[in-house]
Parts: sequence; C-alpha cells; structure tokens
Amino acid sequence: MTDPKAAPLRFTDLGLAPELLRAIADQGYTEPTPIQAQAIPVVLAGLDLMGGAQTGTGKTAAFTLPLLQRILPFASPSPSPARHPVRVLMLAPTRELAIQVHESVKTYSKHVPIRSCCAYGGVDIKAQIAEIRCGVEVLVATPGRLLDLVEQKCLHFNSVQALVLDEADRMLDMGFIPDVTRIINMLPKQRQSLLFSATFSEEIKKLADKMLKAPELIEVAQRNTVSETITHRVHPVASEAKRALLVKLLRSSDFNQVLVFTRTKLETNRLARELQRAGIAADSIHGDKSQLERLKALEAFKDGSVLVLVATDVAARGLDIDELPHVINFEIPRTPEDYIHRIGRTGRAGKAGTAISLVSASEVPYLVDIEKLIKIKVEQVVIAGFEPEYDYTYPPGDKHRHRRSAAAPAPAPVSPEAARSERSAERSPPRKSVSKHSAGRRPSHIAADGFDFSKPYESAEPHPVAAAVDGDPTKTSGRTEHPHKRRRAVAALLGGLGRE
Repeated sequence: MTDPKAAPLRFTDLGLAPELLRAIADQGYTEPTPIQAQAIPVVLAGLDLMGGAQTGTGKTAAFTLPLLQRILPFASPSPSPARHPVRVLMLAPTRELAIQVHESVKTYSKHVPIRSCCAYGGVDIKAQIAEIRCGVEVLVATPGRLLDLVEQKCLHFNSVQALVLDEADRMLDMGFIPDVTRIINMLPKQRQSLLFSATFSEEIKKLADKMLKAPELIEVAQRNTVSETITHRVHPVASEAKRALLVKLLRSSDFNQVLVFTRTKLETNRLARELQRAGIAADSIHGDKSQLERLKALEAFKDGSVLVLVATDVAARGLDIDELPHVINFEIPRTPEDYIHRIGRTGRAGKAGTAISLVSASEVPYLVDIEKLIKIKVEQVVIAGFEPEYDYTYPPGDKHRHRRSAAAPAPAPVSPEAARSERSAERSPPRKSVSKHSAGRRPSHIAADGFDFSKPYESAEPHPVAAAVDGDPTKTSGRTEHPHKRRRAVAALLGGLGRE
C-alpha cells in the first residue's frame, strides 16, 4: 500500500540521463505531471504506448524526453550526415503543433549532440531539404510535407527506431489517416510506436490496433474530460445578434486576452475585420494564411499587441499560450470532441480559465451533445437586449424553458352583455355602406366592357356574331361568341378565309 505521506515523484527518480535532467532544470521543472510520470518509464522500456491526457498537461515532454534518452547512445558530434540518420519520426497534424513539438525537442536536447528538424508546408521546401541532407536524428513533420520530402528523395527511413503520432484524433478528422498509413508502410517493421492524443475515439483505437503492438494504455484522466479549473458558460442569443454581443463582451473590462473560435476560414476573416472596425485589436489565423502571417499573428497575440485572436479549429490545434484566461466559441463546434480541444487552450497547468459559448436556436442539439460528453450541465445566462430566437428551446422538446413566445397576447375576457350584442350582430345581415367617393364609381373588379374579373369562368351574356352566309349579307350564321374570347386564325387550306 502506498504511503500517502511519501515524497512526491521527481524527474531524478525516472532514470533520465544527466544531460536531460540539466535541460529540465533549466526550465524550472522538478516534478513530472501525471502523464509524464506514467509514460516516461514505459517509453524507456521500449514498449508501444497509447497515451491520453487533458490538453496542457505536458504530454509532449512525456514522449520527447524518453525518446531522446533512447537515442543518446547514437549521439555524435561528427559533422558527417551519415552519422546523423533519422532515428525518431514525430508526426503532427498542423504547422503550429509541429513547431511546438520541435521547440520541446530543442529545449531538452540542447546539452546533447542530437540534431532535429521541423518540416511543414506553407514555406519553401528547399531550406528543409538542405537541413535534412545535413543529417537529423529527430524529424518533426506534418504528413503532407513529409510525403513531399519523400518524393524529393532526400529522406531514408532505414534507421527509424520510433514513430510518434501526436494529436492522432485530429489527424483522423483532417483526413490524414491515408497519408499516415503510407508513411507507416515505409518504416521498418521493428520499431517503437507511440500514439498520443487528448481524446480517444473508437476510430483511433482501430488505427492503434494496426500500428501498435501490445500497447500500454495510459489515461491519467477520464476519457474526454475537461480541466476542473475551467468555468463553462453559455449565452443564448439569436444568430444575427452574435456579433453585437461579442463586441459587448470584449469591450468589458473582464476580457483582456481572448481566443475566439469559428467553424470556417471565411467567417474567421469576416469576424476579425468587424472587430477591428469596432475598435478592438483583433487578428485571425487559419489554414489559408501563410506560415509567416500565422506566426506574426500568434506572436502579436502572445505579446499583448493583439487582444483577440479569431481562429479555426485546425489552426489553433496545439497552440501553447501561457495563462490564456478566456476562450469564446462564436460558433459552437458540431463535434463534441472539438469543444474539449478548443477550451483546452485555457485553464492549463492548473490555472483558472473561462469558456464561453454563444448558442443560437439551431445549435442547441450540439450543446446537448457536448454536455453529454463532458458530463457537465453548462450554466446558461441570457443577456438583456440579446435574447435568443423565439424557437430557442433547451433541452430540445421542452417548450417552457428558454422559449420566447411568438404568439399574440391572449384576448381580454368578454362580458355577457358584449357577447349577446356580438351574437345579435352576427344574426343581422351586414349593411352595405356607400361612401360619397365611391358613388358612381365602377368597382375595381369590373372591366370597362362589363367583364367581371371575380367570375372569370362564368359565362356572360352571349353576343351574336353576324357573319355572311354563302356571301349573302342578309343571312347570318346565328353563332354566338363571348365578347372576350380570343379569335383564332383559320388556315386557308382548310377552307378558312384567314381570320374570322
């Protein structure tokens, strides 16, 4: 039985090399997080691993530190590229996450002769090719750019000892699994494979069955849970009033640094421009922006020159922002797991955070799915002047909660005398009132020739049509014709005389 008064576990107790412990101490860390304490010994033992933890709990270091330890025997100060083949391959779904992982690799390997490189799209591939050809032991890359480098024939995977899939569920959502499968087929069969993610789904477990061999499963928190330091709040609001409400919230003194999420790139740009016109320092980040533009916007947000950063789910994946106090869902995500990733940007490392969602009537079902996943009933606060649509119902099917009535007010009670007078008025025929202006005026439905447009299908008084019979004008055919019936042409070859 574990002694509750036992001293807390320290990095020095995990069997890491002195050079790595020195780099850890340089960062001011002494005690590992729960995911680090459980994952590092497993990875050091050479076992495959599925690791799950809440975003912001240090899972990047949980696989970076032990993998650096495992390739330390191959570290060499030699400048020869042949002495520095790719031994560890780390795949990340986005550029931002790849850069973050690479920064962690550089931080912990600064006291050992191990080279690393980060390869991602959106920048010139030539510089990455030149760096790889000089030799790197640790390669962090996005799947698409890695396949581009393979086609350039500048990469060889013969010496790869370990593969890491970080944020594997996001790779699945972004459609990268076919690319990942191609990459896995290029690697040696005998290797160590690690799969890390903030959330696990059944699809991810199927992928793990293909790439992992008897993996250890480590989940330091219950699956698909959120940090207890995050406060959740929902503001029911009509969809057309969301922008005005967002401006009102951002202008309050409570919001000094905010990450705002939208679903589409177009909405991200549009919302950032509208916030700028409202006098709020805002910028946007999404996949269509160049890497330089994204890094510039992120740095401005971190140093405080930009107070609001509007982002899509993909672009914000893996963003590491210290002490971010607020996350606002301008559009609630349609996938409940995305909500966990979004709000995981705040409340990191035990710090307090606030997650606010602006929810319209059509988004209530998504809110219900999110509450089922995180097992939290989110507080709903209606702000005066920004009420939701009349058909906003929560929960769906409840006609009484959070519903604004669109019906007319109920009529006042009628007295018995008034009821009797109404019944007598119904029995008596209505009188026709003729104003002095309408006297002598033709009704609007009567044409000048007497045609009644209110009775278009009733035959009017027929008019005889006088037509000569056998050329004798004194004899008529006796046919009658409606005055408004269109006369049709009769072909001459059929005995007609052109037009009657």
